[in-house]
Amino acid sequence: MIYVTGDTHGGIDISKLMSKYFIRQVSLLTKQDYLIVAGDFGFIWENKIKDYWIKWFEEQRFTTLFVDGNHENFDIINSYKTELWNGGKIHNISNSIKHLTRGQVFTIDNKKIFSFGGGKSIDKALRKEGKSWWKEEMPSQEEYQEAINNLNTNDWSVDYIITHTAPTKIINTLETEHEVYNKENELSDFLEEIEKKTKYNKWFFGHYHLDKNIDDKYYAVYQSIIRL
Repeated sequence: MIYVTGDTHGGIDISKLMSKYFIRQVSLLTKQDYLIVAGDFGFIWENKIKDYWIKWFEEQRFTTLFVDGNHENFDIINSYKTELWNGGKIHNISNSIKHLTRGQVFTIDNKKIFSFGGGKSIDKALRKEGKSWWKEEMPSQEEYQEAINNLNTNDWSVDYIITHTAPTKIINTLETEHEVYNKENELSDFLEEIEKKTKYNKWFFGHYHLDKNIDDKYYAVYQSIIRL
């Protein structure tokens, strides 16, 4: 089984993953079941904090996968060796935590999943580069091109798309607490082009701190945990 949820922010929004709330994991899930976090995972940060949470996730009954968001420590994440896993590139954080890198197509539980992390921080001015903000929050041209190449290899057809931010047309429909979120940028424009070209069933994204179903095809996820 595969589940998707929204931002966890390194423990700030971890309660939704506790067995008290994520009840299904207690008796039904195994390490062959997956929970995908749609960006702003936030646990791979300072070493002491990181080590504590890696141990916590190892003790859970499921395997955790995540696309990166804009609030990640990219220095630490990118220090992990890139490996191939289920058809795409990952950073293998531990046996129970895997970072799905940008522009990959994975086959998980017989479903094709396209991953693309990244996002633009609205609080950049309040953060310090290399300590609480990294320019790698926005994709490189190489990452955009890799996404195109991998989708082309898969005939522009997948089952699910999981990103942190959303295509521009979806952003423009959202009513959020912070209206500054509702601004397109080069990443949302890129995702818009991907949306036009790709055949897929459903698209899940985090970032906006909303739980909202849009036209039964696009899902903003935050506190909800949705089974694919």
